[in-house]
Amino acid sequence: MTRSAAGGPPGAYAGIDIGGTTTQVVLCTGDLTVLDRAEVPTPAAEGGHAMVGAALAALRPLLDRVPARLLGVGVGAAGVVDARAGRVLAASDSFHAWAGFAVTAAVEAALGVPAFLDNDVNAFLRGEVSKGAVAGESHVLAMTLGTGVGGALWLDGALFDGPRGAAGEIGHVPGFGDTPCSCGGRGHLETLASGRFIAARYAQRSGRHTTARGVAAAAGRGDPHALAVFGAAGSAVARAILITAGLVDVTTVVLGGGVSGAWPLLEPSIRTALRADPPVSGAPVRLVRARLGSDAVAIGAASRARTELGAG
Repeated sequence: MTRSAAGGPPGAYAGIDIGGTTTQVVLCTGDLTVLDRAEVPTPAAEGGHAMVGAALAALRPLLDRVPARLLGVGVGAAGVVDARAGRVLAASDSFHAWAGFAVTAAVEAALGVPAFLDNDVNAFLRGEVSKGAVAGESHVLAMTLGTGVGGALWLDGALFDGPRGAAGEIGHVPGFGDTPCSCGGRGHLETLASGRFIAARYAQRSGRHTTARGVAAAAGRGDPHALAVFGAAGSAVARAILITAGLVDVTTVVLGGGVSGAWPLLEPSIRTALRADPPVSGAPVRLVRARLGSDAVAIGAASRARTELGAG
């Protein structure tokens, strides 16, 4: 743990991942080793106060069980956030009274320690760079393939979120067909590689309605429609990787999210497309699967708190 004042308990950092369905909470040492963790349902329909309240209620027993002094808290939140102001700017309609909510102010008022906010994909990248599959890398593209598609960039050893917090959002770059996207645009990567659209494209081809997990199971049984949908998803992901490599010369990529659980289906088509049209730099793409699982966002959020407080 982080060394504390003489005679006092060691310091620790909390990380909170507020997702649309569940909220993950971890308590970490100074080197981001997880001391304890909890998972609770997210009361997304009840508003920001209820969501933060549920996270804090999950954290308090961890603080009671672990002999540590809380130094700071990081929060990774779904939606578009203002990381500097600690406020949610926009969120999907599955969240009530979340857009505009001042997350860090609520956490700081409750706990009396500094708090910091990140978009959940940015926090995911922080976690994988700190303790996961791309630990120690200085240049990384992160992509999360879940209900939607998220992206984030790590440049010169630090998160690059851009002047408005939207850097790395490769999931909403157009040029991937003409299908309407959940964000209101058309032809975004999300319309090929997200769980929602994998299920929709399979239904369109086969007439059978199921989840992305169900499509993966069908592909495992050799269903040609399911195999085609996952092949198209992998090829699209490869194209997004190559676009990023051409723009910012980043060739290390970490993939996470629920859809990445179908790694044996995605990886071959991604690698085939990368071999057919490699980056203009000639550097090979290093493609890795995320290692931290459901802890990634929460550990990354704790890492943000550690860094901001000068300990990492």
